[in-house]
Parts: sequence; structure tokens; C-alpha cells
Amino acid sequence: MDEQPEPVPRTGAPGAPGGAGAGLDRRAELSEFLRTRRARLKPEDVGLRDFGRHRRVPGLRREELAQLAGVSVAYYTRLEQGNGRNVSAEVLDSIARALRLTDAEHAHLTHLAKPKQHKKKPAARARQVRPALRQLLDVMDGVPAYVVGRRAEILAWNRMAAAVFGDWSELTDAERNWARLVFLRPDYRELFVDWEQKAIDIVCALRMDAGCYPDDPRLSALVGELSVKSEDFRRLWATHDVKEKSHGVKLLRHPLVGELSLNFEGFRLSGDGEQSMVTYHAEPGSPSAEALRLLASWGADATRAGAGSQAPYA
Repeated sequence: MDEQPEPVPRTGAPGAPGGAGAGLDRRAELSEFLRTRRARLKPEDVGLRDFGRHRRVPGLRREELAQLAGVSVAYYTRLEQGNGRNVSAEVLDSIARALRLTDAEHAHLTHLAKPKQHKKKPAARARQVRPALRQLLDVMDGVPAYVVGRRAEILAWNRMAAAVFGDWSELTDAERNWARLVFLRPDYRELFVDWEQKAIDIVCALRMDAGCYPDDPRLSALVGELSVKSEDFRRLWATHDVKEKSHGVKLLRHPLVGELSLNFEGFRLSGDGEQSMVTYHAEPGSPSAEALRLLASWGADATRAGAGSQAPYA
């Protein structure tokens, strides 16, 4: 017989905060992450026979997953109900293999089940960018680059980043956030040719943050705000997908130079574990490289015409 879903303590929308100043519900996060990973697998995906019996839940049953992981059904059920207390790394490894988790998903599961205690840093300090990094951004002439912190916060950027993405200096600190820009600003929806993929990347990164810092009230408040204001965010947040994406290609529609195809690279900053630098460049000799050269030559005029200067904050 198929199992019936067990209630897990939660409040509000999927992943929404439990109240002002509260963090995300780690038990609910762990429970729903395991359920969604189990739901995406079919018996034939993992070498089990499907006898065609009616299934009232999608994907593998709990007893099938427990069998694959080599744990008792009762033990796995407790874990999926959000009780990860005292679970061993070996058991988590077995469950991750049974669920065919990626490295990022495996790390996320571990963070949710066995959370680490983080030393609290003052909010202002966590947002500080070292002067040498700011100087590096400034001397990267012709290369759009910025520093991003936890919660998708944009902390520092150079003139070329402003020319491509808009003049972030005109925004408040709260507005300088990739999640708010992508989900709440119509002009950024137009900027990214594949807006859906950019949105997915943002949500996946926030999910990773939620696993590492479930007690972060500012992250909880951000998730709650976006859950209320954006149907697209609610849809993507409910998937519980996580991944790390440190390089790739972004296609943009720039209001001055048209389509841009830019390669991006993300670098975790050693000693500044919560910050990463992201750079963009075009293939040498390509139309996009010429477009970047034009933007660089236009200076402040290009910055004023950037994507983020076209519409008010929504």
C-alpha cells in the first residue's frame, strides 16, 4: 500500500518564513527535499520492477527507497519527516546514492540533516568588500565584473558591469539583489534571452544558501517577500532544486547594442567565503566583443542606458 504523506510543521507558502525575524523551517526543508527527490525517480530508473499497481504518490515508495539505501523503512520515514537528529554521514551517503543525488544535492542534504554552527558575523561586515577587490574590479577595463554575496546580494561592481546590467548605484541596498531584480523587475525579464534559466539559477543558489544558513532571518524574509510577490518564484522554489553553476554562457538583449553572448566565470573568494566574483567576456573577434568595446567607449552614457535604468523598481 502506498504511504500517506506525514504532516511536517510548517507555516505559510512553500519555504516561507514562520514570522518576523524567523529562519526557514529546517525540518520542513529536509522533509520536502527528500520527498521531491524521491518523487522524481521511477522503479525502472533504479533497477526495481514495477508491477503496474496503482500508485497514489509519484515516484518511489518509501519502502523502495529504504531498500535501496539499506536502511529500515521506519528509520527512513523518520528522516523524511524531518528528523535528521543523530543520522550518520554513512547513512546520508547511502540515501544520496539511492536517490541519485548530484554533488550539490548531496551537500544540501547533509547541510539540512546535520547543520553546522556558524559564527555570526555583523551584517555590515558580511557585506564589506575588501578595498583590494574593489581596485581589481576598477582595473578590469572592458570586462563586466561584480562581487555577489549571500542571498544573491550584489555588493560591488565595475563600470562595465553597470554598462551591461544597469546602474546599480541608483538602487537601494535592498534592491541590489539578483533575486529581486530577476523576479520583480520587468526590464530584467527582457534583458535575459533565457529568463527562465536565469530564474532557475537564482532559486537554486538561494536553496543552497537556505541549506547552509537555515536560521538566516534576512534570507527567510527575502523568500517570504518573493513568495508573495512572484508566482514564478513560488513555482520554482517549490521544486527544491539545488545546483552550483560557476561558469556558462549568458545571452542578453541590451537596449543599446542588441544581443550579447557572454561567457561568465564565477570565483569563490578565498578568505571571503560568503562572496564570489563573477566576470563576463565575449569570444575575441565576435560581434559581442565589438559590442562590449562600444559600451566601454561610451562610458557613462552606456551606464545610464543599461538594463537597470529603464524602469522603476517594482
